[in-house]
Amino acid sequence: MTAAGLIFSNIHDECLPELTRHRTMASVPFGGRYRLIDFPLSNMVNSNITKVGVITHYNYQSLLDHIGTGKDWDLARRSGGIKLLPPFISAFDSKGTPSLYHTRLEAMMGVMNFISRCDEDVIVLSDCDAICNIDLRDVIKYHERSGADITIVTKRVRSANAIAARQWIVNADDNGNIYEVAEYTKGLCDEAEVSTNIMVITRSYLQAILLDASAHGYTHFFNEVILKNIGRANYRAYRYHGYYANISSISGYFDCSMSLLDANVRNALFRQENRSVYTKVRNSAPTTYCEGAKVTNSVIADGCVIEGEVENCIIFRGVKVGRGTKIKNSILLQDTYVGQNVSLNCVITDKNAIIRDSRVLSGHESMPFFIGKGIMV
Repeated sequence: MTAAGLIFSNIHDECLPELTRHRTMASVPFGGRYRLIDFPLSNMVNSNITKVGVITHYNYQSLLDHIGTGKDWDLARRSGGIKLLPPFISAFDSKGTPSLYHTRLEAMMGVMNFISRCDEDVIVLSDCDAICNIDLRDVIKYHERSGADITIVTKRVRSANAIAARQWIVNADDNGNIYEVAEYTKGLCDEAEVSTNIMVITRSYLQAILLDASAHGYTHFFNEVILKNIGRANYRAYRYHGYYANISSISGYFDCSMSLLDANVRNALFRQENRSVYTKVRNSAPTTYCEGAKVTNSVIADGCVIEGEVENCIIFRGVKVGRGTKIKNSILLQDTYVGQNVSLNCVITDKNAIIRDSRVLSGHESMPFFIGKGIMV
C-alpha cells in the first residue's frame, strides 16, 4: 500500500503566540537544532513516504528558508518530493466573502488539487505540534489489514496536565474499532486515550468526505465528519506506545524541551534504529568552552561560546554566554547574546535576543520569563 503525506504547518499557532508571532508552528525551534516540522517530516521519510505536501497559511517565510528544496530530507526529487501548498482562498465567511481557511477541514478543501493528483492509496495527515518518532509503516499496515477508512494514531496519557484543551479523546474497543470521540474539557478525566492528530486516510474516502463537506458547508473535521460517521464508516484507533509530547502553550513548550535533558527521552526521540530525525544542515564551528566555563546536564548546539555557568539548559546554535554569568533551567534560541554577570532562571529567549550585563531575570516552570525575537533587555 502506497502513501503520500500532508502536514499542517499552522494548525494551533494560537496556542503558542510567543513563538509563532514571526513564524509558523512548523518552524518553531526545538531541541537545540531542530524545528517542529522535522519530526513529522522525518517520520514520513523514514516510512518511505516520498511525496509530502505542507499546507501553509501565513508567516511561512522561515518555513521556506528551513525546508528549501527538501534535500536535507532526501525530498529534492523530480518525481514526488516536498511541495509547499500556499493558502488558496477557498473558504467563505457567512457573507460569502472569500477568506483563508480557519480549520483543518477547510485547509484540506483548499488542497483538493494536490490530493486528487496523488495516485497513492492512502494519505497520512500530521500536525507539527506532536513530537514523536513513530514508524508509520506499521500504522499503514494496520490500516490495510483492518480495511479502515480512517485510522487515528492514539496515545494513552496519564496526566490531566498533559492533555491539551483542544485535544480529542478517542474511545475504541479491544479490536481498535472507534465507538466514541469527544473534545477534552478541563476536569473531564485524569487519564485518557487521546488523538495525536496523526491519521491514515484512504485517499478515495478522503476525497468523498471533502466533497460531501463542501456540499453541506461543513467546516470542522471531528465534529462534522468523524462524529457523524461513527458506526457507519470503518474508523480504527492505532495505539502508539512510544514517546509522545504535545505542545499547547509556552509552559508546555518549556516542559517538553526540558524533558530532553532526560537521556531516556533523548534516546526515544533521536536514537531509534533506522529512524533518524533530519533537519537543515548548518555548517558551524564547534562550541568553544572558555576557561572558567562550567556546564551541567545541558544540551548545547554547535557554534556557541560559553564563558559562564550553564545548568539544566537547552542552548541553540550561535549563543554567546558571558563571563560570570549563571544560567539555569532556561532555553536560549539561536544567536542569543548574554552579557557578563547575568543571572537567568526559567527563561526562554527567541532568536537574536540580547541580555545586557548584570541583569537578573527569573520565571517559573509554569510561567517561564519570555524575551521576544531581537529584543534587548
